[in-house]
Amino acid sequence: MTDDPRRPRIGVLAVQGAVRPHVEAIRAVGGEPIEVRLPRDLVDLDALILPGGESTTMRKLIDAYGLREPIASLARGGTPLLGTCAGMILLAERIADGDEPVFPLLDLEVRRNGYGRQLDSFEADLDVPALGEAPLHGVFIRAPFVTDVGPRAEVLARDPDGTPVAVRQGRILATAFHPELTDDTRLHRLLLEMVGRGAGHPA
Repeated sequence: MTDDPRRPRIGVLAVQGAVRPHVEAIRAVGGEPIEVRLPRDLVDLDALILPGGESTTMRKLIDAYGLREPIASLARGGTPLLGTCAGMILLAERIADGDEPVFPLLDLEVRRNGYGRQLDSFEADLDVPALGEAPLHGVFIRAPFVTDVGPRAEVLARDPDGTPVAVRQGRILATAFHPELTDDTRLHRLLLEMVGRGAGHPA
């Protein structure tokens, strides 16, 4: 036996996008980051992060590497998921642009690049009561715009104009912004707490 409990194994989908900042945030909160490129990388994960990037490219690579069904199986088994920016698009049940959903797990509709292109990127302090009283700094880069939230999803935060930018449904979290691009690791800690409330399942 060992005196040190096993660190939660947190996967980061690493086919494209902002992988390294999530890896560093996972280490900062005491998890063991696993870069996921092939189905075998999903085995024995306790949670999985779908990072920001280019959602159309990510969709194509997920299918090219045979990851769609294994990731869907993880979610069906109760493994917590966190999607950020493009990851939110991958998790949405409805995409306003008309694209077919990839992992339709969140009762919401999103519009890709809904806040505008790269030049329209912005930052904002967000009230997230689930994370405590201190505001969470959100970095929005070509962010998806949430056009509708259904009754099965809970809104955790809104932008200064009142648009939902963070949602939770069961053991699935998603944000329109990039929490990994700041020093605030509370969302990653929340993901680890969700692991603690129920172990993940092997792929």
